[in-house]
Amino acid sequence: MSSIRDLKPGLKSQAESTASSPFAVAAGDSVADYDLVVIGSGQCGNPLATAFFAAGRRVAVVENYAVGGTCVNFGCTPTKTLVASAEVAHLARRASEFGVHVGEVAVDMHAVIERKRGIVSASRKSSEKRYDKGIDLLRGTGSFIAPRRVRVQLNEGGYRDLTAQTIVIDTGLSAALPNVPGLHSVSFLDNVSIMELNRLPEHLLILGGGYIGLEFAQMFRRFGSRVTLIHHGPQLLSREDADIAHEVAQLLREDGIEILFNASTTSVSSAGAGIRLTVSTQRADRTIEGTDLLVATGRKPNTHALNFAAAGIAVDARGYIAVNEKLETSAPGVYAAGDVKGGPAFTHISYDDFRILKTNLLDGGYRVTTGRPVPYCVFIDPQLARIGLSEKDAQKAGRKYKLCQIKMSSVARAFETGQTRGFMKALVDPVTEEILGAAILGADGGEVMALIQVAMMGKLTYRTMRDAIYAHPTFAESLNILFSNFES
Repeated sequence: MSSIRDLKPGLKSQAESTASSPFAVAAGDSVADYDLVVIGSGQCGNPLATAFFAAGRRVAVVENYAVGGTCVNFGCTPTKTLVASAEVAHLARRASEFGVHVGEVAVDMHAVIERKRGIVSASRKSSEKRYDKGIDLLRGTGSFIAPRRVRVQLNEGGYRDLTAQTIVIDTGLSAALPNVPGLHSVSFLDNVSIMELNRLPEHLLILGGGYIGLEFAQMFRRFGSRVTLIHHGPQLLSREDADIAHEVAQLLREDGIEILFNASTTSVSSAGAGIRLTVSTQRADRTIEGTDLLVATGRKPNTHALNFAAAGIAVDARGYIAVNEKLETSAPGVYAAGDVKGGPAFTHISYDDFRILKTNLLDGGYRVTTGRPVPYCVFIDPQLARIGLSEKDAQKAGRKYKLCQIKMSSVARAFETGQTRGFMKALVDPVTEEILGAAILGADGGEVMALIQVAMMGKLTYRTMRDAIYAHPTFAESLNILFSNFES
């Protein structure tokens, strides 16, 4: 096992002396001592605090906003709630295709947002229940003032100093803003503020063609907005295979979304009550006007207030906390979990970080991040789900593979329910016949992907999946067809 305290190639060390630091603690100050201090109450920090407390340890959690982290408050819960409302609006407009007539479809954005707020509130309250039994919850911002010592600037005023043998940083990510002239002169939206917009934008401009940009683009188009998406690269979802990205773009265009590729936004300005963008493309410069602007160009770690120098914690060039396979930072007793450490920024990965820390710190076991599967799903319609190697990954690694592929229109369940858009493909090892990876761009793609993931975990061959008996008609049954259709 490697230790990040011994192996730190290319890391930016922030372990300077703190003798003259304004955060220094004077001798004799009152300090509360804990077994565990968690900074940030995300999908690792919350259950880890509960596990330590259940084991009889003294635990404190520092949270400067709302319990539950990004997933509950700004990510999975609210966005997928809004996606569900958008899907209902879309299906209602398609009702006549199914022989059902519902009349004109109108979207009440105030009601949509209130529904979202109610679901977020219920989820947040569920997360907060764990603090009723004795875990100390400090509402404020934590900063290191020495190794294993944290000062919490309380939201209500004043501060408290904490020490602990184990400290876990779980502070997550927030929107990273591009350096575009004029951006801060206009009122723009990010992934948080757009979910409080209780009116329908007439024309929504979106900067960024990643997961966040695509989900909001389709969502607001289905609510009734005109949508223009400006993306700097040659394809959406830059990590995906070109055929997947191309199909996603085609689907969004079918929905009426305008997409500009290889487009750089060179300026932003006001245009009456709206917003004007100057966009440079390979063909020509172009001016685009809209009523609202969503900036979805990337994410950055929430680490600016942590004062890593005082604790000797190393970060990488982008400011993410550097960890080894056991989530140890360069500072003894300090761990980082969830999105703030870089790598796959998914809730289920953050929760697996919890399992790693619980196993290693409480259960006396050994568990690492190395080699764990990274499934994920983009909640556009149809869903895009991925597990294992993509073709791009396999080709880069020089890995030989056989490719099988089918269109969703070949799947009985998709045909019957009118959800025939998209396709699915899988990579198979030509020698072992085990499945190397899959991409499912189709209805309930995440659920089908999970079946393939289980097969990969169990090292089942594609023949086993091909010959299995699945209930008819289900989307799972598509695996019979998929693993019978290899490219020659």
